[in-house]
Amino acid sequence: MRRKVVAAGLVLAVAIAGLVLATGGAAKPEQEPFKVAWIYPGPHNDGGWAQSHDDGRKYVVKKLGSKVQTTYKESIFSNAQVPQVVAGLVRDGYKMIFGCSFGNFENGVNGRLYQKYPDVLFEQATGLQVKKNQSEYFGAGEDTIYLSGMAAGAASKKGLIGYIVPFGIPEVVRHINAFALGAQVTHPGARVKLIWTNAWYSPPKETAAAQNLIAAGVDVLGQNVDSPAAGVYAEKKGIPWVGYDSNAQKSAPTQWLTAATYNWGSYYLRRVKAAMNGTWKPGFYYGSIKDGFTGLAPYGPKVKAKTKAQIAAKRKAIVSGKFNVFQGPLFDQKGKLMVPAGKRLKVLPDLYAMQWLVKGVIGNVSKVAPPG
Repeated sequence: MRRKVVAAGLVLAVAIAGLVLATGGAAKPEQEPFKVAWIYPGPHNDGGWAQSHDDGRKYVVKKLGSKVQTTYKESIFSNAQVPQVVAGLVRDGYKMIFGCSFGNFENGVNGRLYQKYPDVLFEQATGLQVKKNQSEYFGAGEDTIYLSGMAAGAASKKGLIGYIVPFGIPEVVRHINAFALGAQVTHPGARVKLIWTNAWYSPPKETAAAQNLIAAGVDVLGQNVDSPAAGVYAEKKGIPWVGYDSNAQKSAPTQWLTAATYNWGSYYLRRVKAAMNGTWKPGFYYGSIKDGFTGLAPYGPKVKAKTKAQIAAKRKAIVSGKFNVFQGPLFDQKGKLMVPAGKRLKVLPDLYAMQWLVKGVIGNVSKVAPPG
């Protein structure tokens, strides 16, 4: 009798085990991937700004694998499109959204998205608005743009350099000034001539700007716009070119000098991991050369050893704090003293409000605002 009871028990145990295996009853359910989205002002493969951010997104996927699910919305040229884009992402379950352009989550309706979606974490590149579920992030691009300007100045024989720029917001204005100041180190008295495209990304406008600048007599080109179109034209005309955002040497193999770049991936990974483990906090991040957020792309064949040494020395001085791009004395275009000797401009409020151009810049600040 006892054997029958034991046998019956074994049969029952096997049956229960089979049921558990079949239904997964005792197994822990797999955790749903954390859903993160990015919004780009241009195509994800623009060869510049948007592509550098998408490289950062890919870095997050590489490091976190199936723990995350990512997507991106590209060519969002107007901030007026953003609320609708965000609404769709929230409906699809995205819990964290990176807005990769000025104004995505700031001003008007866009500036209240954090209130409308309190359970979503918002992060905006290049802005100022910090709220309980919204952060801001960018970096001291002025430092590496200054260094790239040194490469441009050294490559110029005439001392007349062209610079293609999008909108007259403080971010772009401080970058123009940094580029000009850097060029004047390696080519004293160098002048920088501006052409505004009034667009973040527009290859046709960027190409036309390059054409016009070369026709006006510049012998080096630089830019703060998003595509490598100017570089393609510079290569065709035999004009040295400084890019921005990404290593775009393949667009101008013989004329490429260098470019200021950003390591978005390290920041994105850190912030996504914090969101996933519950340690995310709002803040204002301004990365630097020292922490690895900003850097220079590899040099092209036209950058001489002497120039590389000059740039390396200035880079070392910036990292050590012995030199600041915006330390006085600095004068505006009309010769007015803007930064006295011994004074340095601060990131906030000075650099984020800059609307004046340094001595040697040819042109005015565009009054056309970014769309939306």
